[in-house]
Amino acid sequence: MAVLEKELITKLNKINKKDITDTSKIEISDEELANIDKEYCTYGDKIHSEPNPKVFRDCNGVFMYDSENIPFLDLEMWFASCNLGYKNKRIRDAVVNQIDTLPQISSHFQYDYKVLLSEKIAKANIERFGIKGRVHFNVGGSQVIEDAIKLVKNYTHKNRMFSFYGAFHGRTLGASCLTAGYRYRKPFGHFSEEAHFVPYPYCYRCPYGKHCESCNYYCVQQLRREFEDNCTGIYDHSSKECAMGAFFVEPVQGSGGYIVPPKEYFKELKKVLDDFGVLLVDDEIQMGFYRTGKLWAIEHYNVKPDIITFGKSLTNGLNPLGGMWAKEELINPEIWPSGRTHSTFCNNPIGMRAGYEVMSTFEEGNFEEEVANKGKYFLNGLKDLEKRHKRIGNVDGLGLALRIECVTEDGYTPDAELLNKIVSEGLKGDLIYNGEKCGLILNKGSHYNNTITLVPAVTISYAEIDMAIELIDQLFTRVS
Repeated sequence: MAVLEKELITKLNKINKKDITDTSKIEISDEELANIDKEYCTYGDKIHSEPNPKVFRDCNGVFMYDSENIPFLDLEMWFASCNLGYKNKRIRDAVVNQIDTLPQISSHFQYDYKVLLSEKIAKANIERFGIKGRVHFNVGGSQVIEDAIKLVKNYTHKNRMFSFYGAFHGRTLGASCLTAGYRYRKPFGHFSEEAHFVPYPYCYRCPYGKHCESCNYYCVQQLRREFEDNCTGIYDHSSKECAMGAFFVEPVQGSGGYIVPPKEYFKELKKVLDDFGVLLVDDEIQMGFYRTGKLWAIEHYNVKPDIITFGKSLTNGLNPLGGMWAKEELINPEIWPSGRTHSTFCNNPIGMRAGYEVMSTFEEGNFEEEVANKGKYFLNGLKDLEKRHKRIGNVDGLGLALRIECVTEDGYTPDAELLNKIVSEGLKGDLIYNGEKCGLILNKGSHYNNTITLVPAVTISYAEIDMAIELIDQLFTRVS
């Protein structure tokens, strides 16, 4: 432990003194920025979910730096967009090279890295699922969800979809139909194609009041009953025709609170979908690219999806880009011809080059083993905190997708107020680690707004995990 802490201190000192280059051209204070923001910026984005948004000036590895150059250990990593860490040199150098060679090209024309990145993803899925498929790109997560909806409708000619309570698939109009929270839709009127929502297997707070060890997948049985019941409007037993085109799933529920389902859940669910002709769309936008220790989180459940959507960390946050992979029968050129869906920037060369380097990095490393081991190490540290802090109700995780539920003194009732205090305290930058001031960046979410969702870079070191555990410990001690 002491050796690891010494290595981390050396690393922090090196980053503070040598590795950070000030490239800013505008000298402006945090206060001046805030005043301009209040006058000219919309409040429609998430920056203003807090009354006084934190200003950061630099980043490196797993740290962000504020105007006083105080390091903040980042356990959010831009909502899982930077799995390989900030300022990753390999990806940065590749993007710079692309800017110097072919930074812009109309998507009417072909070029190398678009084709080569598609090949990497398609071959990776042949290796994992034994299924031939093709890849289609767009500019972000919500957009590829829209494309997946179009793909499903194009193939099945069905308008209705399944989704989970607690699901978040995006904020565009089509993606909002699949996103469970009414708060995302209510300002925009009636959504005629809103998904049919069913409960996620949230075993710590089972909506059916069951116990995971003995329920025999009661939630899946309830879904099967909906198909078997002639009066539900889901399935016509006379024509053997289903009203539903697809089920959009998150293999670990992201904004819902990093909920990890039971090991056999998706296998049981897939049996129902196959029996009644419903496609499985696997949303890997947040959990893909080794967040859980696999390229795709769905691999943990031995299930073969029909469609996969991905984004966020595809470019390690250096360029907006997402994509979908689908089985050949759904997306071959006869079924999905030119122009079926398109965006001006969907095949942009800077994003493609970044994505190619991200995939190459994962191919060349041993991330499956490394992330699994780091995840177990981190989770063990969280379980130790759970034993010592009664305001921690539940911890869980898969790989480096981890969760901490904040609860009241009774040890179970959700406590959103406590979570908000913890997140705010972490952003003050006055925590102490090895005698130095630092901060902690945490993400929050879940069904009851009481869960810390931990999203460290998959490149985080064991020493940095130790730092994270100690700082979380400090926060719970300070606040509760």
